[in-house]
Amino acid sequence: MITVSETARKKVVELMTDDGFDAINDYVRVGVKSGGCSGLSYDLTFDKSLAEEDKIFEDNGVKIIVDKKSFLYLVGTTLEYSGGLNGKGFVFNNPNAQRTCGCGESFSL
Repeated sequence: MITVSETARKKVVELMTDDGFDAINDYVRVGVKSGGCSGLSYDLTFDKSLAEEDKIFEDNGVKIIVDKKSFLYLVGTTLEYSGGLNGKGFVFNNPNAQRTCGCGESFSL
């Protein structure tokens, strides 16, 4: 399960609308890929379709899809949005990460 904070939900809906997606029917695709200064990095995109092995979640009115491989790294993660003075962007609070980089965009297990 991946949860979505209220501030992240508002920003997701805003960005999806700006990019021509429908927040009610389309999806936020969350994934993990190799790279970043800690070894693995997060990938966040919008998608209109599902792949056969995608896992689907809905939290706080946001439909989330995760590929089977990434799900193992992301279970229990909360997607948040930070708009503070230290930078803007989505933040992944991942209880599985043993180490994260300074920018928060990559992690290792």
